[in-house]
Amino acid sequence: MAQRLATEYVKACLQLTAQEMAKFVRFMGDQNVRMKVRVLENGNHELALVDEAASEEIRLTFERHEELFVCVLSCRLVHQKLTNAMRKAVSTFRGDAIVNRIYPNYTMVYHYKKGAVQKIEEHAAGETRTVFELKDTLGQLERVFHNRQIEFEIERIQSAINELLDLRNQSKNPVEISDIDARLKQHTQKLFILEAP
Repeated sequence: MAQRLATEYVKACLQLTAQEMAKFVRFMGDQNVRMKVRVLENGNHELALVDEAASEEIRLTFERHEELFVCVLSCRLVHQKLTNAMRKAVSTFRGDAIVNRIYPNYTMVYHYKKGAVQKIEEHAAGETRTVFELKDTLGQLERVFHNRQIEFEIERIQSAINELLDLRNQSKNPVEISDIDARLKQHTQKLFILEAP
């Protein structure tokens, strides 16, 4: 298997509540990397993660936005301890990220949403190939079901319009014809809305 040269976080975003922030600090402390935490005057938090054996360091700045601590990060990691710590953090704390895993002859691009891999692409020799893409099967089925409900509603309205037209053709009473025309108008407006693209 090819040796990974680097892991590049093109853009990563973590949004944590105050309780999750405390868990995040404990979690990073358990990842075999040295950590320095600073709480700034404005309530922002700055974490410096250091892999002393490899002399590699990254800084995570969590800015306070109302009830959340938000960290937007771009960095390049070479050594395994910090790389693994960041991968686990994005997954565990449901982060969004685009991550390039760089190998000698190709790059694997991982797209994370809420901590889960949504898509993996391979970039090699100027070409891109999708290796994995998460399918939203349940969502697709729900959309198909919803579309079928609209079709059933259209059929029901068309049937009601046909019945009203038959009644109108049989009726001689002007008041009854006026009432039927008003109901026909309502049904045709609903039908127009349902059939619009």
